[in-house]
Amino acid sequence: MKPTLYICREMPDELIAPLRELYEVEMWQSTSEAVPRDVLVQKITNANALWTVITDQIDEEVLEAASHLKIIVNMAVGYNNIDVEAAKARGIIVTNTPDVLTETTADLAFALLMATARDLIGAENALREGRWTSWEPLGFTGVDVYGSTLGIIGMGRIGEAVMRRAKGFDMKVLYHNRSRKQEMEEMYGCQYAELPELLAQSDFVLILVPYSEETKGLIGAKELAQMKETAILINVARGGIVDEEALFQALHTKKIHAAGLDVFETEPVPLDHPLLTLPNVTVLPHIGSATVQTRLAMMKLNEQALQAWAKGEEPNNRVT
Repeated sequence: MKPTLYICREMPDELIAPLRELYEVEMWQSTSEAVPRDVLVQKITNANALWTVITDQIDEEVLEAASHLKIIVNMAVGYNNIDVEAAKARGIIVTNTPDVLTETTADLAFALLMATARDLIGAENALREGRWTSWEPLGFTGVDVYGSTLGIIGMGRIGEAVMRRAKGFDMKVLYHNRSRKQEMEEMYGCQYAELPELLAQSDFVLILVPYSEETKGLIGAKELAQMKETAILINVARGGIVDEEALFQALHTKKIHAAGLDVFETEPVPLDHPLLTLPNVTVLPHIGSATVQTRLAMMKLNEQALQAWAKGEEPNNRVT
């Protein structure tokens, strides 16, 4: 008898076909709408394997209903949507999709930095709405990226990829990380800094740390107050790393110049979210990995993990 697999989003047929040979497959029939929680709890009751995306919350309550579950494959590098410790206690394997989205996410991070610096969205909206009526000496002005100072909080693979892009803009790069990377400093000429120093010196502060209990609320009112009034905060990591209320106040009162956000603490973000009311915020719907090539590569890693488990092999990319 085949094990059962429940998939929380509609995936391409070419990826699902090989899995149908190994599993009894059931799939939520939507690419854009999340499977309702009550449906997920019902479907997971008899599932042996579960394929999730980053917005599917697999917490203690869901796992309580999953008495037959043996493996969860998560279509993301991060896995804060899954209670990994609770899964581990039940002997459930959790896998993710590292490495394949490094360059794509770095592209997006730098694009968001550029768009926020030059207020591209605001300028486009002015044109579309008929508010561009004349050339103005200081009209639609932003801030320079070239030759500025970039502070990267979290120097992993994506941080290093962003730094390579920044060097092409002759930016001075500071970084803060759990461990210092002297070999990388020698290779790229970047400089390690403690967090207060990085915040005080950077024109752009880019957040790339993983979300955890240690990094939750890492950037709050105290840290925002340490930034330059002309500085721009960019977050492409996870929303909960930044205290959103403190960020709203810092932006509203012009304690910092602007912010570019690809992530929010609650996703999808409510339309009445205070940050969406501010003109000095550029917002995106969590699209760091959103290229066709990268998303398909992520799906492929999940598929390979599911195939390996069904064949009695050790899945790659196991979260430990």
